[in-house]
Amino acid sequence: MVGYDPDSPGVVLSPEEAALAGSAAGMVTRAFISPLDVIKIRFQLQIEQVSWRSRQGKYWGLRQATRCIMTEEGLPAFWKGHIPAQLLSVCYGAVQFASFEALTELVHKKTSYKSQTPGVHFICGGLAACSATVACQPLDTLRTRFAAQGEPKMYRNLRHAVATMFRTEGPFTFYRGLTPTLVAVFPYAGMQFFFYNILKKLLEPQDTKSKGGLHSLISGSCAGVISKTITYPFDLIKKRLQVGGFEEARMKFGQVQTYHGFVDCVVRIGREEGPRGFIKGLSPSLLKAALSTGFTFFWYEFFINAIVSLKSS
Repeated sequence: MVGYDPDSPGVVLSPEEAALAGSAAGMVTRAFISPLDVIKIRFQLQIEQVSWRSRQGKYWGLRQATRCIMTEEGLPAFWKGHIPAQLLSVCYGAVQFASFEALTELVHKKTSYKSQTPGVHFICGGLAACSATVACQPLDTLRTRFAAQGEPKMYRNLRHAVATMFRTEGPFTFYRGLTPTLVAVFPYAGMQFFFYNILKKLLEPQDTKSKGGLHSLISGSCAGVISKTITYPFDLIKKRLQVGGFEEARMKFGQVQTYHGFVDCVVRIGREEGPRGFIKGLSPSLLKAALSTGFTFFWYEFFINAIVSLKSS
C-alpha cells in the first residue's frame, strides 16, 4: 500500500509514520546498492568513451571497472561516500514518502480525483521527489564528491569535506547540478510511482489488499528501469556539474572538463563526446535502478505493514 487509500481507513499513516518507513527503506536499500552507485558515478564522470572496443579511458566495462577499483583502492572503495549517501537515503526517503502520503490524501479529499489512480501518483510522486531533492541536494553533492575521488583522498572525512568546500567554493557549491536534478527528478519519480501503481495492480487481484512482498519487488524494479532509461541523461549532467571545482582529485582518472552551467554542459558533451556521451554508465545505472527502486518499494511496504501491525496490536 503506497499512497493514501480511502478503502483502508484503518491503515491511514501519519506523516511521522510514513517518514519512518521511508527512511528505513532508504537506509536498508542504500547498503545493498552502494557498489553499483560508485561504479555508475565513475562512468558518468569519465570524459573518454566507456567502451571495451576502444578502451580509451580508465574504465571501459562493468567487470573491468570492478576489478580496477578493487585492485587499486580495495573493497572499501565501493562504499566511498557511504556516510553522506546513507544520510541522503534516510533524509530523501523520509521527505519523499511523507510528502507523497500527504499529497495523495490531500488530492483525494480536496479534489474529485481518486488517490489511487496512476495519474495522481505521477503528479504527487514528482512533487514529493522535488521536495526531497531540495532538502537533500547538499548530501547528494557530498556523496558524489566522495565516490568520485581516488587515492590519495582529497577529503579525509565528511566534516573536512564540508569545511573545505564551503571555504574554497562557497555555500552554493552544495547545490551544484540542482537545475538538471529537478528537471529530471519530477518525471523520473513520477514515472516510478506511476508504473509501480499500474504494475502492482496487474500483478495483484483486484479483490485483495496489497501486502508487499514479491509483487512490490518486481513492480518496483520494472518501474525503476523504465523511469531511469527515459531520464538518464539528466542524471549524468547533474553528476558532471556536481564535481565542478573538484578537478584536482579527478586528474588520475583521465581527461577533466569544467562546465559553466547546464546549457554549456549539454552543448559540450554533445559536441565532444557525441550522443553516446549522454548514456555513459547506463548499464550499472539500470541495474542499480532495478535493485534500488524494487527494494525501496519492497522495504517501504514491509515497514508500513510492520507499523500497522504494531498499531493494531
